[in-house]
Amino acid sequence: MQQSTRGVVSDANKGREDLQVNQLETQIWIKPDIQKTDVDFSEILNAIQEIAKDVNIFFDELEGVNSPSKDDDSLLHHGNLTSTSDDASRLEVVGEEVPDKNKTNGLYFRDGKCRIDYILVYRKSNPQTEKREVFERNIRAEGLQMEKESSLTNSDIIFVKLHAPWEVLGKYAELMNVRMPFRRKIYYLHRRYKFMNRIEKQISRFRGWLPRKPMKLDKETLPDLEENDCYTAPFSQQRIHHFIIHNKDTFFNNATRSRIVHHILQRVKYEEGKNKIGLNRLLSNGSYEAAFPLHEGSYRSKNSIKTHGAENHRHLLYECWASWGVWYKYQPLDLVRRYFGEKIGLYFAWLGWYTGMLFPAAFIGLFVFLYGVTTLNHCQVSKEVCQATDIIMCPICDKYCPFMRLSDSCIYAKVTHLFDNGATVFFAVFMAVWATVFLEFWKRRRAVIAYDWDLIDWEEEEEEIRPQFEAKYSKKERMNPISGKPEPYQAFADKCSRLIVSASGIFFMICVVIAAVFGIVIYRVVTVSTFAAFKWALIRNNSQVATTGTAVCINFCIIMLLNVLYEKVALFLTNLEQPRTESEWENSFTLKMFLFQFVNLNSSTFYIAFFLGRFTGHPGAYLRLINRWRLEECHPSGCLIDLCMQMGIIMVLKQTWNNFMELGYPLIQNWWTRRKLRQEYGTQGKTRFPQWEKDYNLQPMNAYGLFDEYLEMILQFGFTTIFVAAFPLAPLLALLNNIIEIRLDAYKFVTQWRRPLASRAKDIGIWYGILEGIGILSVITNAFVIAVTSDFIPRLVYAYKYGPCAGQGEAGQKCMVGYVNASLSVFLVSDFENRSEPTSNGSEFSGSPLKYCRYRDYRDPPHSPVPYGYTLQFWHVLAARLAFIIVFEHLVFCIKHLISYLIPDLPKDLRDRMRREKYLIQEMMYEAELERLQKERKERKKNGKSYHNEWP
Repeated sequence: MQQSTRGVVSDANKGREDLQVNQLETQIWIKPDIQKTDVDFSEILNAIQEIAKDVNIFFDELEGVNSPSKDDDSLLHHGNLTSTSDDASRLEVVGEEVPDKNKTNGLYFRDGKCRIDYILVYRKSNPQTEKREVFERNIRAEGLQMEKESSLTNSDIIFVKLHAPWEVLGKYAELMNVRMPFRRKIYYLHRRYKFMNRIEKQISRFRGWLPRKPMKLDKETLPDLEENDCYTAPFSQQRIHHFIIHNKDTFFNNATRSRIVHHILQRVKYEEGKNKIGLNRLLSNGSYEAAFPLHEGSYRSKNSIKTHGAENHRHLLYECWASWGVWYKYQPLDLVRRYFGEKIGLYFAWLGWYTGMLFPAAFIGLFVFLYGVTTLNHCQVSKEVCQATDIIMCPICDKYCPFMRLSDSCIYAKVTHLFDNGATVFFAVFMAVWATVFLEFWKRRRAVIAYDWDLIDWEEEEEEIRPQFEAKYSKKERMNPISGKPEPYQAFADKCSRLIVSASGIFFMICVVIAAVFGIVIYRVVTVSTFAAFKWALIRNNSQVATTGTAVCINFCIIMLLNVLYEKVALFLTNLEQPRTESEWENSFTLKMFLFQFVNLNSSTFYIAFFLGRFTGHPGAYLRLINRWRLEECHPSGCLIDLCMQMGIIMVLKQTWNNFMELGYPLIQNWWTRRKLRQEYGTQGKTRFPQWEKDYNLQPMNAYGLFDEYLEMILQFGFTTIFVAAFPLAPLLALLNNIIEIRLDAYKFVTQWRRPLASRAKDIGIWYGILEGIGILSVITNAFVIAVTSDFIPRLVYAYKYGPCAGQGEAGQKCMVGYVNASLSVFLVSDFENRSEPTSNGSEFSGSPLKYCRYRDYRDPPHSPVPYGYTLQFWHVLAARLAFIIVFEHLVFCIKHLISYLIPDLPKDLRDRMRREKYLIQEMMYEAELERLQKERKERKKNGKSYHNEWP
């Protein structure tokens, strides 16, 4: 290996001019004893320069060019290839054999040598012919090779196949600072003491009895990803001898080749003018219909991957990642990154990390729920509710709602205890700390991934200005302080006015959400009375539960309908702001969409958690909407059961709907396409299609990239943390969903979507800031849920101040005796308003009309000096609630900041590895350069040539 590498090193300096002439991408093996050639390279280079001048396109001479149209039907044959590349630019090696498989698998040009790096698709009937001609001429002038072919299913569709030769790849890889492997890593073992070695031996012996890491993939199945085991450095043609080049065809992997070609296409002009440049503009104006890199063949194989191996990386990803049979195994993130790029790889790395961190949260949440189940029979409050057959509750709505025994809500009291018990506060604190630990450890995980994927020193290139921004502000220009070139400029006053209009639009849409919630509130108020007078006894006896359930379902439908409207409004407002670059546009659109959908999804939940039953007044003096509708009250067992139903139904329905739409829509679209092709060409027609035809029939990736995937998970993270005190099973539902989500997304990327462009990214972008904001909000909301929504504080105040154990410092179940009676106030039935007086007089309970009924509140009895005034216990509970909120928030925020301070963003071992690698790379570069210079000196001595001013 070292000898062959040295051969490449010696030849790279002698034959650099050969590489500029010869554009073959065949495997080259050069030995150190190659004789020096007698060819005059200066003459060859001069000839090449003359040819380049003839090929180069000058925009000031475009009008006088009378070349034949490349869209002419005479150049195309149905199903046949027509090369438009210069034959002289692709010299063939005599005696070289091309495998027949390369000619038939649809991944190469017709010669079977040039691999297809990119596909452009257009229609001959499209009028933008001249722009395409100029664009394609300049593509060839950049050195890319091109072939065209008409579609087998529609002769109007033309596929343009692009291939980047070695010289083009090397040139642009150097310009783009693509890091490539140049020396294998050397791993050093730390010195261990004898005692530690003995412990490790005992642990390894114990592990031998356990299963062999069932969650890890077999090493024999995954290919050896060389770049992960090698030191890398930015590619340089001057130092090509430093890099490990076994085969020039595979030195740059397919994803890197496609990224280089896309980089070239984004900088090629298609029309005269400084702004008429780039593939994106041609896609937006309809000159080209699609542009995508190819998948690496089929994802299925007749042979088993265990016996015959993987056919290609796509097949390997399907078997080891997208298949349901490997749902419990770790993701092959290195392979995902190699096939789809770092940006998509980081998304799946974050999703996998989030799913893994949900395991402890789901376990603790399940423990809290099971703790409620096991202590249900010992709960004094639920016992008193179930035994309170003599306590008659006031009606919960006007006229049609009857009086009811408190014992009728026994089931609801028991269900409430499952979620609102002694472990709820601990779980709320745990989830607030968990959110911080999750984010801090993700920083460390991201740092490790960035190191392994060579993203530490990577910086994003200066982005191009959006075409819409250029068109709007082309008349005003100023010098760019970085590039020193004039560029369009947006005045500060214009920018501020647009931001104000956009903020007003956001505020208006939030008001629309509030109006929708208000409509749901009116629905709940009206339907409670309707269900209370229903003919069916099941609905009549459970009118409040029926109201809550139907309101949640209607709210879900409104949420899904408003999401469609929000997307269009967010798109309009973002375009109105005129962001300068694509990243600014993406961040602005992301923030608006998240804000809209977060408010849309959680507004009704906030209403139930903090407003339902809080401002209803009391019997005889109810507060009403528009002086007509009486505000809805909580169930006698509390409002927490309504919040649990809201969160459970919304979370399950939304996750189910998202998963169906993510996979169902592409599946239906692709099935319909295959059905039409099967009807036209038979069952064997699809197998004869080339790869570019198969990929074109797949669904393109979302226009917003990974936005929908991130948004779904971020909203789920909000549900998991913000109201987790009211629904401890939320982390468990999120975990189950994410296990399915990972495989659904993997299946979608591998089988249902066209291959996306391999993009690079250092982190998850603006989403991390949104996650931090949700973590802070979750602390506040959980504090209010425990203090306001649940009965934790009233029970605590009763146990220490008013119960049997008052003054003793105890708060067990025995101290809660009499709590239910103390939490209910007395109302005189004769004090009802005329429009609130129930139709029944309650004689069915005792045989005579009722004189008194009870309701949830801390108020004085009707015969007190101040009838229905607040009692001292009410003010004690209120003070305790406010104190708990302040103490809880400060305590949790202190713990969060302490954890954030104690956990460094960069692991110590990674920091040491990075420093050592930097040192070793400098040493290796110096040794390799020194070795090369010494070898050159020896060769010059042999040839009798003198040298001057050389080192060392």
